[in-house]
Amino acid sequence: MLTKEPELQGSGKTGGVMEFSTLLEKIKSYLPAEKIGVVEEAYKFASEKHQGQVRMSGEPFLEHPLQTAYILAELQFDASSLAAALLHDIPEDTGLPIAEIESRFGPEIAKLVDGTTKLAKVVQVGSGAVASATQAENLRKMLLAMAEDLRVVFIKLADRLHNMRTLRYLPRERQIAIAQETLEIYTPLAHRLGIWELKWQLEDLAFSYLQPKEYQHIAGLIDAKRAQREKFIDRAIELLKKEFERVGLVADISGRPKHIYSIYQKIQKYAAMGKYFDEIYDLFAMRVLVGSEAECYNTVGIIHSLWHPLPDTFDDYIGNPKPNGYHALHTAVMCLGTTPIEIQIMTREMYHVAEYGVAAHWRYKEGGKSDKIFEERVAWLRQLIEWHRELSGAEEFLESVKTDIFIDQVFVYTPKGEIKDLPKGATPLDFAYRVHTDLGHRCIGAKVNGKLVPFNYTLKNGDVVEVIAAKGPRAPSLDWLNTNLGYVRTSHSMTKIRQWFNKQTRAENIERGRQMLDKELRRMGIKTEREVLAGLFSYPTLDDFHAAVGNGSVTAHQIVLKLAAQEDKAEQITTVAPAKTVPSGVRVLGVGDLMTSIAQCCHPVPGDKIIGYVTRSRGVSVHRADCHNIINEDEKERLVPVEWGDNDLLYPVKIQVDAWDRVGLMRDVTIVVAEEKVNIASVNLANGNGQNITMFLTLEIKGLAQLSQILKRIDGVKGVLSASRVGTDAPKQNTGDTPLPSPGAGQSGK
Repeated sequence: MLTKEPELQGSGKTGGVMEFSTLLEKIKSYLPAEKIGVVEEAYKFASEKHQGQVRMSGEPFLEHPLQTAYILAELQFDASSLAAALLHDIPEDTGLPIAEIESRFGPEIAKLVDGTTKLAKVVQVGSGAVASATQAENLRKMLLAMAEDLRVVFIKLADRLHNMRTLRYLPRERQIAIAQETLEIYTPLAHRLGIWELKWQLEDLAFSYLQPKEYQHIAGLIDAKRAQREKFIDRAIELLKKEFERVGLVADISGRPKHIYSIYQKIQKYAAMGKYFDEIYDLFAMRVLVGSEAECYNTVGIIHSLWHPLPDTFDDYIGNPKPNGYHALHTAVMCLGTTPIEIQIMTREMYHVAEYGVAAHWRYKEGGKSDKIFEERVAWLRQLIEWHRELSGAEEFLESVKTDIFIDQVFVYTPKGEIKDLPKGATPLDFAYRVHTDLGHRCIGAKVNGKLVPFNYTLKNGDVVEVIAAKGPRAPSLDWLNTNLGYVRTSHSMTKIRQWFNKQTRAENIERGRQMLDKELRRMGIKTEREVLAGLFSYPTLDDFHAAVGNGSVTAHQIVLKLAAQEDKAEQITTVAPAKTVPSGVRVLGVGDLMTSIAQCCHPVPGDKIIGYVTRSRGVSVHRADCHNIINEDEKERLVPVEWGDNDLLYPVKIQVDAWDRVGLMRDVTIVVAEEKVNIASVNLANGNGQNITMFLTLEIKGLAQLSQILKRIDGVKGVLSASRVGTDAPKQNTGDTPLPSPGAGQSGK
């Protein structure tokens, strides 16, 4: 029969205050009698120390350590972990020294409590730069604690799961912040450790707070189809059992439900392909458990002889396990001739490891039979610690972990057949840097499966990658750090490249950075003080900032994004054709709702500093702050402060492209613009000297960040010499809507 879909509250143990007898009954089912005494002693001690304390829910505080310990007991953790879970809040909430816990419970439990307490002390979820740095430092400490004793993190995961189950008692702002951190950090960590049982519960709980309407919508869709799905699965299981009995195969068959967040991700993926909820075939799923690996492969053959397999749906995770150690065979078939269904085949031991991941290690620890598997599954931690030594800041470490550890992996081979795992989306350059830093620096080309490929080629599972390296020393290119070009995509590679540039002479980096900054600001038409930019990136001096730009630590694109964020934190704007009204893309400060329009003399876009001019007939005209007409305006009292609003709208901006004239030039430029999903409102050509040409394009864009991306891409088109934003137009005859320049400003005065 079909297993019941996961409930929001997980195991459902939060309906009332838990009695210790419930935990005791659970641990007696798998722990030897001589190990239970220390858990009982820890409970008595925790009960005494937390006496009189209550949670925000009104429950006794002891409920939290009890629930944390119960979650670990469901994963069949050892007695020391359970005792530490019961004691983990005592040092912080009662001020009891760790030394006293050590004298009473021994060094092993004291170390686990101390490690968990240190993690708790740095958890200060919020928003902004301070919260981001705190989260980064928290993650760094957590992952380093994993290297010393992995059980510390399991206690923390169980602690987080119970806190998520009771999150409704916190203010909405705290709910969102904690749920977001759970989805970004804790669920990927549970996935990387292979603990499905914790992963799906954390995901669903976080999703229910972050997107409650979507959560309820999907839950409703599932409930509406529940009876039909159960009937279908029961019939399919019965047919499969009869086939297994006929060939003499002993197997356990059950329905395998999808949890709500997983279905949400499927819906998003299918929507991008123009498909709907009813077309998600693996909402119907079965799990088949057999006795050996050989029987797993035999089972696939039996299933495929019974039902027609769907193309490209067979995955062998036994021969090629996932990075978190997951082993299984997956296939999808057209069941009963009408409905696609996914079937997962694994041994019973594989199933246990799939549910409990690395936690399964402590079940077998006494006998030591899973030690080899355990070591393979946490090998990535050794790599993580090595990176920790190289990365200077906590936030850089957080970026590295999020991009290189907490995402899906691809497996590729060296020409000698050695397997290398890389983050999904990695390139041949990333592969070179993973093999050896020097190989990355000397890389001048790459072959994949015997064919030359560009540096931004995306590696796929099973690719054989050969790095073509210069024979002597060679310097990496600064272009490799340009995220728009996509030459490297892992933070590990980027760190190595930046380190190389940091070792070059400071004077060269300062001069290079100054030139790069001047070029980018000029190209974007941005006028701002360099010292202000240095402050935005927290560099104490302008030379330090120029050096950072020169060595690649700060990219031109990051500068544009930072400026856009400063000027338009919402960065959501308005669709506006020239001379049309902007409904709420701009707010006039200190005044009620006024009609606003974008000035045609300077075409401001979100991210630009702007100012309003009160016209005689069309409300407020919005100009760039450095517009000639604004600078030379006599009637300063007609200028009003304005800021970008929150609508998801578009703005016209004029750009100039200088290029060598050739057949297909215009086509190539317009293709680049189209690929960025940007509309071209108008195109004008200016005759050159017969060899070159100038194009003026008016684009409808969202803001500075998008403009920067388009200009960089146009710059890369063959034959293009430069692409830049056009400055403010010369002032035109005044109609009452545009301020007149003051006399003597070099204008006609008409």
